[in-house]
Amino acid sequence: MPRFDQADRAHIAALVSGNPQKLAQVGDAYGVPVDARYSYEDFDKIAADDRIHAVYIILPTAFHADFAIRAFAARKHVLCEKPMALSSAQCEAMIAAGRRANRKLMIAYRSHFEPYNVEAMRLMREKAVGDIRLIRSEQSYRAGPTTPAQNWRMNRALAGGGPLEDFGIYGLQSALYLTGEMPESISATTFQPRGDPRFTEIFAHVSSQWRFPSGAVAHLATSYDSAGANFAHVRGTNGALIMDPATSYAGQKMRIEGQDARELTPGDPTTQFAGQLNHFTSAIRDGTPILTGGEMGLRDARLMEAIYASARDGRTVKLFPDGRMRG
Repeated sequence: MPRFDQADRAHIAALVSGNPQKLAQVGDAYGVPVDARYSYEDFDKIAADDRIHAVYIILPTAFHADFAIRAFAARKHVLCEKPMALSSAQCEAMIAAGRRANRKLMIAYRSHFEPYNVEAMRLMREKAVGDIRLIRSEQSYRAGPTTPAQNWRMNRALAGGGPLEDFGIYGLQSALYLTGEMPESISATTFQPRGDPRFTEIFAHVSSQWRFPSGAVAHLATSYDSAGANFAHVRGTNGALIMDPATSYAGQKMRIEGQDARELTPGDPTTQFAGQLNHFTSAIRDGTPILTGGEMGLRDARLMEAIYASARDGRTVKLFPDGRMRG
C-alpha cells in the first residue's frame, strides 16, 4: 500500500476488511472516507460505488476466485495476488467471469516490473550467455514454530500445498521467462516430515526438474524448512547469469560470468510495485495489453498441478504447450 504514492494513475479509493479496528486505523492513515470502508459481508455493495474502478485481491489464496468473480459481478477490474487460485478450474472460472463482465484481470507477478528481472529477460532473449543449457532456482526460508490454525500459509484448505504456491512460484516463473519456453515434461518430489506441527497439512519442500523443447533443463526447489535462499542461475554455452537475491522486494544483485563478465545494476528494485500498478491502470484507462493476465496465472496453476501429480505418482509428467498434462 505505501507504494501507491509512487503510482502515476492509481490511488486507494476504498478498503475491505473483516477487522473493524484495522479498517479504521488503515482507513484513517490513507485518508479513505468512512463510507468507502467495507466489510467482507457487504463487499458486493462496491457495485454502487463509482469511486472504485478496480479491486486488488490480497486475501489467502482460497478466497481469490470467489472475490474476483464477485468483483467482476460488481463491474470492477481485478488485480489478483499470486498464485491466481487453488486450482486451474478456479482460474478458468475467474477468466470467464472477467470476459462476461468485459473487465480486466491481471495477476500480481511483480518481478515482470522489477528492473533486474526485466533486464535478465532481455539478456536471455539476446543470448548474452549463449544457448541456455541449465537453470537452477531456489526460494526457501525456515518457518518458525506454528500450526495450520495459527498461520494460513500452513493450512492446505487456504494455501494449497505449501511453499510452491508461495515462494516457489517465483522460481517457476523465472524458469519460464528466462528460457522463453514452456516445459515439455516435469518430474518432481515433495517432502512432508512426520511429527512436525508446521507440516501436518502442507509439504515442507517441493522440488522439480523440467525439460524444455530446446534441450535446456531447469532444477527448481522451494522450502519452508531450510536456510534462506532466493536465487536464479542460468548457465549457457558461453557464460552464466547469476541473480542472488533474484526476486526480493529490494536488494537484487546480478552478474554475468564468462568472457563478458560484468556486474549489472539496471535500476531500483523497489519500483516494481509502482510499475505493476502503472501497468494495470494503463490497461484499464488506455486499453494496453496486460503482460501478466489471467491466462498466465492459469498456465502456472496447471504447471503446479503437474508438479504435484508427478510427485504423487512417482512419474515424469508430459505436458501440452499450454501446461496441461498429457494423459
